Amino acid sequence: MVNIEKHWYDVVVIGAGGAGLRAAIEARLAGKKVAIISKSLFGKAHTVMAEGGAAAAMGNVNSNDNWMVHFRDTMRGGKFLNNYRMAELHAKEAPDRIWELETYGALFDRTKDGKISQRNFGGHEYPRLAHVGDRTGLELIRTLQQKIVSLQQEDKAKYGDYQARLRVFAECTITELLLDSSTGEKRIAGAFGYYRESGEFVLFEAPAVVLATGGVGRSYKVTSNSWEYTGDGHALALRAGAKLINMEFLQFHPTGMVWPPSVRGILVTESVRGDGGVLKNTEGKRFMFDYVPDVFRKQYAETPEEGDRWYTDPDNNRRPPELLPRDEVARAINSEVKAGRGTKAGGVYLDIASRRPAAEILKKLPSMYHQFKELADVDITSQPMEVGPTCHYVMGGVEVDPDSAATPGVLGLYAAGEVSGGMHGSNRLGGNSLSDLLVFGKRAGEYAAAYTDGLGKRPKVDDTQVAAAVEEALTPLARDGGENPYTLQSDLQDVMGTLVGIIRRKGELEESLNRLAELRERIRKVGAAGGRRYNPGWHLALDLRNMLVVSECTAKAALEREESRGGHTREDFPKMSSKWRQVNLICSLTPDGDVDLTHQPIPTMTPDLLALFEKSELAKYMTEEELS
Repeated sequence: MVNIEKHWYDVVVIGAGGAGLRAAIEARLAGKKVAIISKSLFGKAHTVMAEGGAAAAMGNVNSNDNWMVHFRDTMRGGKFLNNYRMAELHAKEAPDRIWELETYGALFDRTKDGKISQRNFGGHEYPRLAHVGDRTGLELIRTLQQKIVSLQQEDKAKYGDYQARLRVFAECTITELLLDSSTGEKRIAGAFGYYRESGEFVLFEAPAVVLATGGVGRSYKVTSNSWEYTGDGHALALRAGAKLINMEFLQFHPTGMVWPPSVRGILVTESVRGDGGVLKNTEGKRFMFDYVPDVFRKQYAETPEEGDRWYTDPDNNRRPPELLPRDEVARAINSEVKAGRGTKAGGVYLDIASRRPAAEILKKLPSMYHQFKELADVDITSQPMEVGPTCHYVMGGVEVDPDSAATPGVLGLYAAGEVSGGMHGSNRLGGNSLSDLLVFGKRAGEYAAAYTDGLGKRPKVDDTQVAAAVEEALTPLARDGGENPYTLQSDLQDVMGTLVGIIRRKGELEESLNRLAELRERIRKVGAAGGRRYNPGWHLALDLRNMLVVSECTAKAALEREESRGGHTREDFPKMSSKWRQVNLICSLTPDGDVDLTHQPIPTMTPDLLALFEKSELAKYMTEEELS
């Protein structure tokens, strides 16, 4: 008989990054009993890697900025495939969420007149990113954690128990969501998982679950993502009956470290370019001027002199092309390397040393200075950085209602942050992730709490589902001679990096699906030596199931979408198609566990929002029928 620790909560939040903590705070403020599940140590969420800032149109540096400009920039960056309502809510509510953080104790950098400072970033028309040096994500997590602690202190004063209404379960992995279908509808009843240290199983009975598990980057060898990003939330949602939207759109951040090999892929913040850094090839040329797409010609400078004036002249709106959206910059770097103008390690040079005084670099980019000094023995105040594209962010994710963050088809299931899809369209602008976490984390927690208020009675956990989850978790440990999970992960990463990378082709995508089908059979036979305590091989064996199904969704959708848009580049279909802009690709699971792919029309933008764009610009993205 396997022992299972049991808990009873109103709302369970899976993920302890920015979205998860903000959701938990909101649900707790609504009076609910809330559990926060952290796969790693509490405070080590991947949100800390978001260094440059949080985008919010506060107008502190340039008073011309407002939510409408932010909305336009977000839609342009996403190539008009965004869920317009999510982009609208995000642009309108981001400033309030940033100011709210100040009331929680966040210490943002300030302007000379004492306002929250805001810096330039790629794709944003005005300086818009509220920042704390280049450690903004760390400050966000620190602040939200402190708010969690303050709420727990209130509980201790009121109930005599520090964890009476809000508890963190650190180093705990959820492997299955549990459903109650007794009413004919799928309803969340709880979540099943295990403690990573001891291997002991744990069951959370709860009518509402918020997924805030982040991304999928560990399916790629070269990635800025930490080890937790194995697509857990995406896969949990799929198996529960929810759907994933537009999983073909993966963002390859243009600047990750490329040398030495041991640190390849570690993020180099966009703040370096936002503060004046420029990209050069091995011939010493600022090559980005050769890669400005026609749709961005009006917004971007044509000469270095014009681009440099943008940093000091508020009336010069033509940005340097180093601040193009990330997908454009990543493709340009990739093209320079393929043309033989890259470094031996396969990157290009990012130069801030010749552009800013050493003292200013140390003040604004302290983490970058220490990162390169410690990991690559490069002094960025006197030497250029060597950088190249790295798998960074997935724009696709769990399909949600834009206002409530609820998943259609599974009552009581919500998603926020990177695990959710729609907000960013085909490409995310830098800085939009942190404000996205706050805006939709709050909404997910708010609506999850409201959902529990409306229940007549709580959904009931099905013991047969629990038994099946236990068996699924234990199977790799009982399998003698099973395949090594590390070998399987390496093979999966090789398929995705080689065949479903930054540039895609039909034949390679078809090959990837064949190889993923082979891996599916091999992963079904994965084994893990030893017992449940302190067993990372077992942990990976369980994660592989999630990584595989999410990779299948990405590859299938990439093969289906016959155009190039944002983070999805097809060499055999190099242009955007107004027909494909009208299509969301939806992945779900069949009863046999296979990935099913269908088309779904994107929501039609309201006339008041369409009026924010010039018709000539919309004509580059939309059909004549849509424009009429």
